Amino acid sequence: MVILSVDYGDVRTGIAVCDKFGMLASPVKVIVERDSGALADEITEIATEKKAEKIVLGLPKNMDGSEGFRAEACRQLAELISKRINLPIDFEDERLTTVSAHNALNATNTRGKKRKAVVDAVSAVIILEDYLRKTKNQK
Repeated sequence: MVILSVDYGDVRTGIAVCDKFGMLASPVKVIVERDSGALADEITEIATEKKAEKIVLGLPKNMDGSEGFRAEACRQLAELISKRINLPIDFEDERLTTVSAHNALNATNTRGKKRKAVVDAVSAVIILEDYLRKTKNQK
């Protein structure tokens, strides 16, 4: 099943997708868009282009597991997307994914503008990998 993952941010939103076997997650792009309606449109276009069968949004939880205003904004984005495309939408806890993404980029010595341009897409890959691992373990 092809799954599209979204790391939603205030300014930048990372997008990743996995292959139809759910084995390999790859970054797609970083969308720079503040308007949630326009962002939902672009995510829908990418999901259609990639023939996604599901969308997974990283859910930004607080360290204690509670949800704050960012999680609510993420849920609102999911609602906007669901009005545009008929695909199941799941959420994946994204705590510490940005830290993991920065660590991965440190390992590849990615710095400066290049890092800023890709960190959200790398975070989307990590969210998708976590989701795939979790769903495989539940079977």
